[in-house]
Amino acid sequence: MDPMRDKMITIQYQKLDRYTANPVDSLKILKEWESDEKTILTKFISDSGVDGYMWDFVPFGFNLPFEHKFFLQRCKANGLEPVSILGEIGNPRPNIDLKLLALLKNQYEFKGSSLDFLTNKPRDGRHIPNLYAQKKYLEIESYIKNEATEFISLCQWLSKDMPAILDKFKSEQQS
Repeated sequence: MDPMRDKMITIQYQKLDRYTANPVDSLKILKEWESDEKTILTKFISDSGVDGYMWDFVPFGFNLPFEHKFFLQRCKANGLEPVSILGEIGNPRPNIDLKLLALLKNQYEFKGSSLDFLTNKPRDGRHIPNLYAQKKYLEIESYIKNEATEFISLCQWLSKDMPAILDKFKSEQQS
């Protein structure tokens, strides 16, 4: 996917509880096919708080640098003031990117280190452009909902079990 030539067809986001990763509200899916790319970008910027105080919107995702680069370029392409999901050089925005977990599981190999590799998500998103070209919008929405469910399940597991894993690591290092 090339942010210079490919447009964003959806933007999805959901607020999660910072301690449990339980959803605080419903999944929002902004769909380009119901309006246009500029409209979904503008709605996301105004509704998410991404352009406000840095703690009002903390990106929690998978491979955030890709999302960041794509979002910035698509804002520019649509004549919008670029809004940085990850902040600026020297002024980064707090964020949590779970891509590192897939890299760890895949022995630090980038190829194959995707969310579907880490979770029960049935496949990656390479098929989405074809579904879009065929106007199979319900299938795209289904894919997004499944991806969100799998991502949240992973986050909930990490919230619950990671403190004990880290405590075990720390105690083993001291012995």
